[in-house]
Amino acid sequence: MKIAQIAPLEESCPPRLYGGTERIVSYLTEELVRQGHEVTLFASGDSRTKAHLVPCSKEALRLDPNVKNSLPWHVAMLEEVRLRADEFDVLHFHIDFLHYPMARAFADRMVTTMHGRLDGPDLRPFYATFPNYPLVSISDDQRLPLPFVNWAGTVYHGLPKNLLSFTKSPKEDYLAFLGRISPEKRPDRAIEIAVRAGMPLKIAAKIGDADRKYWDEIIAPMVDAHDNVEFIGEINEEQKAEFLGNARALLFPVDWPEPFGLVMIEAMACGTPVIAWANGSVPEIVEPGLTGYVVNSLEDAAAAVGKLNRISRRIVRETFEERFTADRMARDYVEIYRGLPGVEAVAMPLPHMLGGQGAQVLHAAE
Repeated sequence: MKIAQIAPLEESCPPRLYGGTERIVSYLTEELVRQGHEVTLFASGDSRTKAHLVPCSKEALRLDPNVKNSLPWHVAMLEEVRLRADEFDVLHFHIDFLHYPMARAFADRMVTTMHGRLDGPDLRPFYATFPNYPLVSISDDQRLPLPFVNWAGTVYHGLPKNLLSFTKSPKEDYLAFLGRISPEKRPDRAIEIAVRAGMPLKIAAKIGDADRKYWDEIIAPMVDAHDNVEFIGEINEEQKAEFLGNARALLFPVDWPEPFGLVMIEAMACGTPVIAWANGSVPEIVEPGLTGYVVNSLEDAAAAVGKLNRISRRIVRETFEERFTADRMARDYVEIYRGLPGVEAVAMPLPHMLGGQGAQVLHAAE
């Protein structure tokens, strides 16, 4: 198949450091190429890929100090996609809904993966305007706020099988927190869990500008107050295997409807169990007693630390290989591609794919 992957431009594919969506787009693109598909990647110019790269900015926009607004760059990219749309059997978007106003001509062979939360009050009326454009969720929980749209399927994220090596026996004895410092990720909970469990905690996380105040006023004082807590900062892809593999467990104490949580399967790839709050996708990803524990309180989380020796790190790794590889992710997406009306029927665009039923659907969904 001739497949276009359209990525956000804020980060490269794959990102140099933090960047979940672009990382998944990269893993999917490379696996589709490996499986024999002809793939074109619309992304930043510093992306690394075996697909045909269409550079839509010189580098990741986050790294360019001259970029103040990413929207013009994405609109320019979409014009390039529009001009070349007839070259592809399938167009796969990863940029939320920016492409919707221009998608009518190829809507029957288009799919959009939603990478973020969907419970915002502004999204319901928007998607009611375009109820028939096919969407892919990254967990079943993610789609709950928008039950009336055209869900083509749920595809869990996947990693290249050999990206992160399995660690049978950790060299150290600490709990890990990996991701970014933000209120919804709850690093404060991670610190409290480690304190209650009497174990060291290592925090490897990005501090964005929007969360600088939260770090300065809440988290930094907590780190300073506990000798068992170490802040490492943002780490790159090469450092993840050692950081996660040598941890007794990953703490994922999120306080929001996490759409997926890529770091959970990164830990599992290393054989490291996950202790996670029962929010969002967590109950779909973590299998209690097999790959970690799903908890609802600090007390439960601290108790789970005491039960980590009951979990086989080998089984954690085997479960990752069964459920969360890039090979499985790509095959799931190809199945969805083949079910799209314009691919399956090789027919003219169907009228019901072209929107225009928004008011009726919104009324029905209320």
